[in-house]
Amino acid sequence: MIRFGAALVLISAGLFPALAQDVASGKGAVMRGLDKVAGTTIDLAILNGQTASLGPLSITVSDCRFPSDNPSADAFAHATITATGNLVLFDGWMIASSPALSALDHPRYDIWAISCINS
Repeated sequence: MIRFGAALVLISAGLFPALAQDVASGKGAVMRGLDKVAGTTIDLAILNGQTASLGPLSITVSDCRFPSDNPSADAFAHATITATGNLVLFDGWMIASSPALSALDHPRYDIWAISCINS
C-alpha cells in the first residue's frame, strides 16, 4: 500500500507540474472590486502592506505570489478585508484564476485578485 502511495505521488508530480512550481513574490496586487448595486467595477493597485478603500471596506494586501517562470500566469494574493469598526470580513489567500474558491461574502461588494504588481 505504501508503494502504491509513493508511486501515485511520483506519477502525479509528473502529470501536474504546476503543483511543484517555484513562486516569486510581487510588490503588491491588483484587486478588482464590484459594486453590485451601482454595477460598476474598479481596479485597485495595492502595494504589500498598504490599504485601499472601496466604499466602507478597507483592503490590505500583505503578499502576492506568482509562478516565477510565468509572471502573468496566475496570482495568489493574501488580503485582509475589513468593514467599518475593524470587523474582519475576509483574511486569507485569493487566487486570481479561481475567484469563487476564496471569495468575500458581502451583500454589496465583490472583491477578487487580478494579478501581482511586478515592476
